[in-house]
Amino acid sequence: MNIEEELGQLLVGKRLTVATAESCTGGNVAHKITSVAGSSAYYLGGVVSYSNEMKADFLGVSSADIDKYGAVSESVVCQMAQGVKGRVGSDCSIATSGIAGPGGGTIEKPVGTVWVAVCTPSGVYSQCLHLGTDRCENIEEATRLAMKMLYDQLLNE
Repeated sequence: MNIEEELGQLLVGKRLTVATAESCTGGNVAHKITSVAGSSAYYLGGVVSYSNEMKADFLGVSSADIDKYGAVSESVVCQMAQGVKGRVGSDCSIATSGIAGPGGGTIEKPVGTVWVAVCTPSGVYSQCLHLGTDRCENIEEATRLAMKMLYDQLLNE
């Protein structure tokens, strides 16, 4: 069984719903979740908020935080997760923001830097991933690890 199936079973078992707010993964988390038959029982929807304006206007991310910390930051990804959860009305959420590559990296935030945040009924949790330089691999790995992060958090609640 893969992580999207395991996450789906856990959400069903706990009677919880989930929504997604994705930047660097470009909708891949939503794609994986909805590839599971029956996912309409727990997946409410999501947004690909690639631009900073979309993050601020649709998800309610602080423009000041985007300016101060950058889109690829703990503050921004946590606000993305909280914003989509509130906007969609889900119990849980997953958010991603990062630099998939091959370009766009800096010394401080090299290619492969991805922030992931999940919201559960008990709080918001975040993690910084340091992946490789291959865009497709980074998107797939960030997707898998984001779903695993929510799964692990819910398993412990």
